[in-house]
Amino acid sequence: QVQLAESGGGLAQPGQSLRLSCAASETAFAISDMGWYRRTPGKEREMVASITGGGRTNYADSVKGRFTVSRENAKNTIYLQMNNLRPEDTAVYFCNLNNPFRPGVTYWGQGTQVAVSS
Repeated sequence: QVQLAESGGGLAQPGQSLRLSCAASETAFAISDMGWYRRTPGKEREMVASITGGGRTNYADSVKGRFTVSRENAKNTIYLQMNNLRPEDTAVYFCNLNNPFRPGVTYWGQGTQVAVSS
């Protein structure tokens, strides 16, 4: 069973930065597609950013220019650098993993809380 563990959440003021990490136990991490999602009460889960095994990235319009997703295959870890945080970024952030050799199976972490408030 693949396990994902997010870390790095916390409280930030508007305009500040946080960096989230997601460590995966997947042995085929380097070829796996990874994503960051977030969920706030009363809203649907939202894709924030994704990165393929080949390093191609995609972002939600709401975070373009402020958030950067990256991966470090040697550590089986992806990151989400969040700059210029806004109160509307407050959410629980989750990472997920899709291994192309296991189509239709998505693994999720437990989530990490990010709160942006002055």
